[in-house]
Amino acid sequence: MPTLLLVRHGRSTANTEGLLAGWTPGVHLDDRGTAQASALPGRLAALPLAEVVTSPLDRCRETVAPLLQARPGLTHHTDERIGECHYGDWTGRKLAELKDEPLMEVVQAHPSAAAFPGGESMRAMQTRAAEAVREWNARVERDHGPDAVYLMCSHGDIIKSLVAEALGLHLDLFQRISVEPCSVTAIRYTRLRPFLLRLGDTGDLASLAPREEPPAGDATVGGDAGAP
Repeated sequence: MPTLLLVRHGRSTANTEGLLAGWTPGVHLDDRGTAQASALPGRLAALPLAEVVTSPLDRCRETVAPLLQARPGLTHHTDERIGECHYGDWTGRKLAELKDEPLMEVVQAHPSAAAFPGGESMRAMQTRAAEAVREWNARVERDHGPDAVYLMCSHGDIIKSLVAEALGLHLDLFQRISVEPCSVTAIRYTRLRPFLLRLGDTGDLASLAPREEPPAGDATVGGDAGAP
């Protein structure tokens, strides 16, 4: 099955202002986020991308814009299922204010029990995102073959929940995972289990390019030899 590159959007104005943006319209990349997006095509230059899928929110679309410009033949899709968590009444509020809300302790320590007032639960967020990945894996494999690499540009909580799902971690442990703005997390899916190849990588990604001999479906005892 394909390899999925999960790109968190570049740094946004909401990130720098300490706001929980959620689905608030008009949240764009700031200057640093724009620079991060501009650097993304170079970081991915060695990888033959089959498809690009993004959250419909502006900050994700702006993150992949330089990549799509550099590769005009690359097909771009949007999928609401990898959009940000619906934070409901918390949307647009300052994180500094929310830290004293009783629910925030649940979000941090027991997220599988957390549901945002007027929004969705974190379990529902993870479920919809994982379903999207499974469907896109099947579609990309059908259209481009089992060794294809494709990219999804999404949000921090979505990516962390997908990493937890891939590793077989309970959602209550997903807050132990960290992904920086415009970082790349790579998961290679196989028939029996996924493999986490990169987590929150902000550097060069050439070693993720498909090899002449595809890796086996089993883990390498003692550790892989790495890229040639």
